[in-house]
Amino acid sequence: MAIQNYEDYLEYSNEDKKRNGAPSLKNWITWNDNYGIQCLLYILRKVEFHSSQRGFYHKIAFEVWYWLFRRQRVRTNIMLFPGTIGPGIQLMHPGYRRIGSFVKIGKNCTILPMVLCGRRHPDDKDSLVVIGDNCYISTGVTILGPVTIGNNVVIGAGAVVNKDIPDNTVVGGIPAKVIKVNM
Repeated sequence: MAIQNYEDYLEYSNEDKKRNGAPSLKNWITWNDNYGIQCLLYILRKVEFHSSQRGFYHKIAFEVWYWLFRRQRVRTNIMLFPGTIGPGIQLMHPGYRRIGSFVKIGKNCTILPMVLCGRRHPDDKDSLVVIGDNCYISTGVTILGPVTIGNNVVIGAGAVVNKDIPDNTVVGGIPAKVIKVNM
């Protein structure tokens, strides 16, 4: 899922721009709600590209982009890590999100504010959270790994996911239970 070459970088960036829009002068002047998120995703893709390349230029560029990335994470209160999210991610509305380095998110996922992806126990080193393609994660969701969430899953507001979720389902509740199976 990591960006290995310039073509991958362009694919990831274009998918992000389709779903979130691109940072523009108009958004900067009006300080649109999505401007910070657009900048964060733009910088994230630059960091992922330069981290996979060799050479002195890429090392210096990585350091500069990573410094900007850390600053933008603080400004937007969205804690993302490079190499964790797939192309076409949509981060709706500004607000707190914590998506750790042990999370792998697929293509075209939508994540609303107040989402926490964590571990059940602080000592768990192998607790990987895998989220499939085309998932919708609503407000206030807590995902505690190790867990695998299938493709085309909708997670309702305030749910606590601590077990694996199959494909094409709607889940909700504490702990999250299957509400509906979409075929």
